[in-house]
Amino acid sequence: MRSSNRLIGLLATLVVPALLSAQTYPTAADPRTNLKPGRFDAGVAASNMRLVSFSPKPAQFDTVRGLTFINSDVAFGNGHYAYQGNFAGLTVWDVSNPAKPVVMSVVECITSQGDPTVYGNLLFMSAEGAGNRNDCGKGGVQDPKDHMAGVRIWDVSNPRAPKLIKNVQTCKGSHTHTIVPSPTNPKVVYIYVSGQQAARPETELAGCNNGTDPADPKNSLFQLDIIKVPVDHPEQAVVIPGARIFTGLDAAPECKTLCAPANTRRPPRDGRGGDSTNAVAIPVRTGPRNCHDVTAYPAMHLLAAACSSHSIMVDISNPEKPVRRSALTDTNNFQGRHTAGFSNDGKKIIMTDEWGGGTGPMCQAGSIMELGGNTIISLSADAKKQTQRAYFKLPAAQSAQENCVSHNGGLIPVPGRDLYVQGWYQGGVDIMDFTDANHPIEIGYFDRGSIDPPPPADSAKGIELPVAGGRSGGAASARIRGTIGGSWGAYYWNGHIYSSELDRGFDIYELTPSAHLSANEIAAAKLVQLKEYNPQSQPKFTWPAAFVVVRSYLDQLVRNGGLAADRTAAVSTALNAAEQKTGAARGAALTALAKQVDGYASGAKDAARVRMMADAIKQLAVSSK
Repeated sequence: MRSSNRLIGLLATLVVPALLSAQTYPTAADPRTNLKPGRFDAGVAASNMRLVSFSPKPAQFDTVRGLTFINSDVAFGNGHYAYQGNFAGLTVWDVSNPAKPVVMSVVECITSQGDPTVYGNLLFMSAEGAGNRNDCGKGGVQDPKDHMAGVRIWDVSNPRAPKLIKNVQTCKGSHTHTIVPSPTNPKVVYIYVSGQQAARPETELAGCNNGTDPADPKNSLFQLDIIKVPVDHPEQAVVIPGARIFTGLDAAPECKTLCAPANTRRPPRDGRGGDSTNAVAIPVRTGPRNCHDVTAYPAMHLLAAACSSHSIMVDISNPEKPVRRSALTDTNNFQGRHTAGFSNDGKKIIMTDEWGGGTGPMCQAGSIMELGGNTIISLSADAKKQTQRAYFKLPAAQSAQENCVSHNGGLIPVPGRDLYVQGWYQGGVDIMDFTDANHPIEIGYFDRGSIDPPPPADSAKGIELPVAGGRSGGAASARIRGTIGGSWGAYYWNGHIYSSELDRGFDIYELTPSAHLSANEIAAAKLVQLKEYNPQSQPKFTWPAAFVVVRSYLDQLVRNGGLAADRTAAVSTALNAAEQKTGAARGAALTALAKQVDGYASGAKDAARVRMMADAIKQLAVSSK
């Protein structure tokens, strides 16, 4: 989400995006259309997934005062804990039983926007807002020396009582951050800090400097800040020279097609974020000066940086000296890159576009389909070339009361497929299949109706209207229209999907079989178990030898017609027979089947998938002997 100081005045006067010459939403009826509004009693539509549990916000955060108490991102660690960030602190959930998650602790600490990551017993939290204090207190910053902008480090070894270890101050604060483990020293991690604010005054933090030269090492802009953290002594964490991955980049070309309408309510770039008294005039024709989010793929030594106008690939083999490999921009709509993600094989990346900053209703029937969604990009083997492929946007129109745009997500570990689950704010949770980079499709979703009802037909445009049944906080116990809510991010972890709901609370889902996703594929995904998971530090998925893994490939070949029906039937019969055997007999049967399937690859419509199935059978044969 964009910084709170850019909050659109989303009251009863929600602005309908201009209808441009571009593809708009399909007119066919969809179960998500016209769902009943309501905070806790909204109508629901779901496909290929079901709600396992919903937990409301803890009382400490249950308020709708602007963005001050909204939930933000989630990290997962120590086997069965989910750490849910909030602009006002942190909630630690025990999700050992996903049907009944338990609040272990609620940490009150004003920390806009509070995105968390976990490494062992350390939790890192992004702090960017002007009201963050070193002591976590409320009431705003009265003395600049008390201002906290950077990354907070917590000890969460006791989930019932997280302990603040250190506030690491950075010049631009931290809108988001990403863990990059040292490839050579397991006792060191690096925190790559993202955020697009101007630098703080040097009178507040020594060494901060707003400059205009991207190559100037004294310039606090045009770099990702890096924090080096000794894991055993996190109190010694220190800011080191940043990642100057923007030097030499040209500015993005002017948008020519599918361009977003001008946002006259957004401040000019020279006044964006930070202390207005320290604003800096940035030349119009420069490349990006920072990124909104970056996603590391440590197994590939790569980092994908979503930097507004640019998609940047970075070599992080040496995390202290990252090197830019490629950059992509275009003359069409995609000028607001927000979040990045990799396919498991590292051959594709996703870039999301947070058109409207997360507070606007950008999924209405008249909204442009090519704005506010995902773009799929293919990578060359050396990551030195990026090729834009296709766009994907939530295919069901939402109401004018629902802030909706593409936001955070992660992969679902189904072998042989690239599935991405993500939050779309009040557009709900959606699952995209981008296995075919040129033709991404939706295969599942969960959506609620809007939090707020539409305004009465005779209401005056521009008037804030109270809503009956609102929460406490005013004489009329009323809630103002324009509640910002929905799924901040949705992530698959150890068999379930977890979603941080900005206004309502915390959702846990599970996948259900359908024509798009088989029971075998769901079972295979559950085989991937991670002790900890930080979505912006992407793990590489591997699967153990198992019959459901083989059958996942088989189901895919049946679904896409990639292998003749008589041959898929023969493989299924042989698998069933092998499963009835044990020990060496099973291994022999599987070895024979693998040889047979290798032969099927020649002439198959989907030969690559047939070979993947053969490899999975061989792995299973070895494990059976």
